[in-house]
Amino acid sequence: MKEKELRLALVCYGGISLAVYMHGVTKEIWHLARASRSFHDGTMPDDPVELAYLDLLGAIETGTGTRLRVLADIIAGASAGGINGIFLAEAIATGHSLDPLTDLWLDKADVDALLDPEARAPSRVSKLWASPIAWAFAGRQGNNWDDGLDAKSRDEIYAKLTRFVRSRWFEPPFGGEVFDAMLLDAFAAMKAGPRGPRLLPDEQPLDLFVTVTDFSGHPELLPIHSPPMIVETEHRLTLSFRDAPGSIAQLDQIPGLVFAARATASFPGAFPPFTVAELDRALAAAGQTWPEREAFLARVLPRQTAEGTAETTALIDGSVLANAPFRPAIEALRNRPARREVDRRFVYIDPKPGHNNFRLSGNSETPGFFTTLFGALSDIPRTQPIRDNLEAIAGRSERIARTQRIIEALRPDVETSVEHLFGRTLFLDRPTAARLATWRARAGERAARDAGHSFVAYREIVRSAIAENLYRVTAEQIDVVALHAELAARTDLGHLDLRYRIRRLRFVARRLAVLVDERPTADYESVRKTVYACLARYLERESPHFLGIIEGVDAKARLDVIEARWDLATLDRQTDAAMADAIGACLRTHRRQPLLAYLGFPFYDVATLALLQGEGFDEFDPVTVDRIAAEDATSLSGGASVLKGIQFNGFGAFFSRAYRENDYLWGRLHGAERLVDIVVATLADGALDAGAIARAKCAAFGAILDDEGARLTAIPETIVELRARLASLSGKARTTGLD
Repeated sequence: MKEKELRLALVCYGGISLAVYMHGVTKEIWHLARASRSFHDGTMPDDPVELAYLDLLGAIETGTGTRLRVLADIIAGASAGGINGIFLAEAIATGHSLDPLTDLWLDKADVDALLDPEARAPSRVSKLWASPIAWAFAGRQGNNWDDGLDAKSRDEIYAKLTRFVRSRWFEPPFGGEVFDAMLLDAFAAMKAGPRGPRLLPDEQPLDLFVTVTDFSGHPELLPIHSPPMIVETEHRLTLSFRDAPGSIAQLDQIPGLVFAARATASFPGAFPPFTVAELDRALAAAGQTWPEREAFLARVLPRQTAEGTAETTALIDGSVLANAPFRPAIEALRNRPARREVDRRFVYIDPKPGHNNFRLSGNSETPGFFTTLFGALSDIPRTQPIRDNLEAIAGRSERIARTQRIIEALRPDVETSVEHLFGRTLFLDRPTAARLATWRARAGERAARDAGHSFVAYREIVRSAIAENLYRVTAEQIDVVALHAELAARTDLGHLDLRYRIRRLRFVARRLAVLVDERPTADYESVRKTVYACLARYLERESPHFLGIIEGVDAKARLDVIEARWDLATLDRQTDAAMADAIGACLRTHRRQPLLAYLGFPFYDVATLALLQGEGFDEFDPVTVDRIAAEDATSLSGGASVLKGIQFNGFGAFFSRAYRENDYLWGRLHGAERLVDIVVATLADGALDAGAIARAKCAAFGAILDDEGARLTAIPETIVELRARLASLSGKARTTGLD
């Protein structure tokens, strides 16, 4: 039986009230991950939607001989997408349910609930004259209020819109602490609910990235020619969280996650800028503490903490400058272990592709003053095409495919070189820690000698890579020019080349995955576990937390401190001992291939490091990109026209429970359809016939409608209509497939 992993790196866009739609999509991703975990563990889920996904995975195994596991291990989000990404990551890391978040969106994502108490009209007659303004504004936006919903929805929207426009003006109407309290309640509800297993393998890390905008900005030093260093103001912030192997299944303490959720969704004009003081007040009101507060602030706001401004830093919506946060997700790929064949997908959730928050211009006329202002400050930055990100992913995939071909072409010669180098060694099949250390050194020397003049270029690439890595993992600002000068003066960089050790172990892990496929009866499991255990100790040293703060020293002394704290020589001895024991425990006829990979790595690294451009031998497979959007899922609907949150410039769902229920349900249905498409796309063309794919979609649709029928009481007509459409599709699926 062939094993394969479908790994999803999710990028969640902002969308204001379309956050409810995105919650429906992310909930389907959660259900699919839970179903995959059950399929892998051999257990039977009790959720009907997960049973539908389980049946799909079973059909794939039966029909193709491939046992597929689906993982969501990288999540990046901005604004409303950031909130949904945070809650999804928490559910994946802890095994808690996402259902409480559904209640948050449906019950609390309402203009009446979000209004700051101090912003409400003091009496029923306050600003009564302002009510017609809302409808005049709605008319200018071209909204159609008679959209098929019942009269109750129209009356509800009218009443809430009237109260909204009569609230305070020229200050944000929504309450920051109100939102903080809602987020705290949602996390508490998740914690109080049922809990299952972590939805990733034990060795698989989960990375979460949330974009935030530092309104005032913070200074960043940039090296140029003249003057050698300049200061620029940086406004972009990316808050990163990680649930790593060996941790206690926790991305962060709940206040830290609330910090990120509230900050990334601080939509300008609707919410006040977020500050730490606001969260402190909300925690005090809720009777909660934040034991790791100072450490958290030092990690996510290091410059501001060093300057003593972290407490007053004003943070606003993350989508202002980074609405599609692909970059941190791409960078996280180099920290992924691979134990079997991997199909890596970047899946971005765009709730309203092609739709602006503010109508820029409906014709060829020159835009007016306010249209230009709103477009420049809001829509244009948020809707900038992602071509650069897609080209970066495509370029990475091409480099990896090219390097794979080179490695396979090199393998016979490299293995022959290693065999000749140690061919007369009587104990090659009986490794010890001391022998491995000696053999590694000899292999490295031989690889350098065989490389000839090209080794000079390799050494310079390594030197630059070390400098880049040190700059990245050092918590405080570092003088880049002095760092490069000191590294150039050193002849031996081995004690600082952490990335080389990481590349070596990931290369061995990759080779073991291939060997398992080639030799299913060989016992390489203990070697694989040893590789990942050793890798975790090296990866731990890449964290700024490991190095801590290094203050008041020049570049040479700084490097000496880093070298001492990392102590890679000791860790190398421990790794050699662990690898010797694990390989020695295999049958003698199975020991040589892992040894050839471990000892032969210097030859491959010299030949391919320049091609990889820092990617490394980690998740060593090309990447493809998929989108989940209303326009892409048309089996039951006509695309984005079914969404209600698009109205009122993206705030529509805040004015109606029926709108929220509508968008949430469509999010689940669209998510289910696209996820089936993405799962099937991992197989060879024609592996599943169109009828089987159509039946899988219909099974998921039916389970979702059954699951939500009792909860969604404000849209009975929609559910009836969807059931009728599904009945027609199901009949068609029995003979052919969905068009």
